[in-house]
Amino acid sequence: MPSQPVDFHSGAPVDLDLSVEWMDGSGLNEPLVQVHALDEHTFILRQSLKTHYEGPFVFLLLGNTGALLIDSGATSDEETWPLRHLVDGIITDWLVAHPTPSYSLTVAHSHGHGDHTAGDVQFSHRANTRVVPASLEGVKSFFGFTNWPNETVSFDLGGRILRVIAGPGHEEAATLFYDPWTGVLFTGDTVYPGRLYVVDMFAYIATLDRAITVMAEVPVSYLLGCHIEMSSTPGHDHPLGSLSHPGEAPMPMRPGQLVTLRERAVEIAHVPGVYKFDDVIIYNGKAVVDDYLNPSSGTEGGSD
Repeated sequence: MPSQPVDFHSGAPVDLDLSVEWMDGSGLNEPLVQVHALDEHTFILRQSLKTHYEGPFVFLLLGNTGALLIDSGATSDEETWPLRHLVDGIITDWLVAHPTPSYSLTVAHSHGHGDHTAGDVQFSHRANTRVVPASLEGVKSFFGFTNWPNETVSFDLGGRILRVIAGPGHEEAATLFYDPWTGVLFTGDTVYPGRLYVVDMFAYIATLDRAITVMAEVPVSYLLGCHIEMSSTPGHDHPLGSLSHPGEAPMPMRPGQLVTLRERAVEIAHVPGVYKFDDVIIYNGKAVVDDYLNPSSGTEGGSD
């Protein structure tokens, strides 16, 4: 018997449990994955830095008729990154309390880089599951963008209606997701406490403008990105490739930081280079990004 649908409107945005100490690769007995519930309908899963230096976060949002998994992590191997097993378990447990026939799962992405899409293969034969192609055309077609990137569109999980914001700048098919239930703006690699690799600064500024426009219309409590690279020391990051991040900066960022980031981006837009701030480091320009990520090859790899 179907249960009474969850009311994802009344009382939103809800209080979230952000009292979590993320595993940072420095513990001897850390799990392969850390799972944390922001509330009973919203989960964050972090891949261990010991299995991949990016240590990415993925997000699972559950609605009345389906769930959305934002990103699938940096590893395809289920032995070291048992994402499918954990997602299935969360959904199964949720459906015990909220029985719903033909419950679906959509696997989408903050953008198309390999450390956010490698786990897609784990869901390729899962029943009632759609894996959104990480290409620009795939994203536009699936979500129904008709005026990319100058629009936002809606995506309904069954009463939990998300806003999907076109987000190029870091990568051409990047998207941001706003969830009214939690008040969270999921910002992928566009905004997070770390190294922001911007290959097209003017597209990036336009993305920040769209996000700020959304924030003016709806309550945004937090920005949650897909990595933590900054340390607790302002202006200092954990070096690329580090397998442990002792003393990480907090994961959540505040809406005001997005506004400040936009101001900084405008100031440096015409001058490629590396710009360090207390909460982020901006790599401005494709050549700058390529040189940092792959100095020997001069081409951007599949990470970040």
